[in-house]
Amino acid sequence: RHFWGWLNAVFNKVDYERIQAVGPDRAASEWLLRCGALVRYQGYQKWQQDYNGLPTGPLGKYKIEAINATDSCIMYRGFDYLDGLEHVTEIKLQKCIYIQDECLQRLSETTNLQKSLLQLKIISCGNVTDKGIIALHKLRNLEYLYLSDLPGIREKETTVRILQQALPNLELELDLE
Repeated sequence: RHFWGWLNAVFNKVDYERIQAVGPDRAASEWLLRCGALVRYQGYQKWQQDYNGLPTGPLGKYKIEAINATDSCIMYRGFDYLDGLEHVTEIKLQKCIYIQDECLQRLSETTNLQKSLLQLKIISCGNVTDKGIIALHKLRNLEYLYLSDLPGIREKETTVRILQQALPNLELELDLE
């Protein structure tokens, strides 16, 4: 188990030279796929899941529009890869054992995501608490938030009220005990 934690940390190490060399979308795609997540590019229906099948072509042609991090090992340490992404409209975090409040805080403080992110789903991420969900209030253009199976959320009504006051246009769907 310790070995896998170490390996996942290696997969999440940010390579800033790589971001400079190939651009933010390509570097983030490589990070996400290495960690087991899927990406969908602007103008494409198909989800990219194979690291070795990453599209080639002119740098900057493929812009990440959606991220499905189901069962992936993405962790806080890799979130710098998200900084340069300008076209991400949806993110799904499901069964991500390394996602915790600090990750959601970091997500909501990412300037480009504050502008572009419209849909966010957080499902079965056991380390997320009310604090992390409340931090999402900085995602000012968020239209839809789905929260399910999050045992760390203890103050559901308060958390929902705070989010709805901060984001009056937010459609919030809850499947919480």
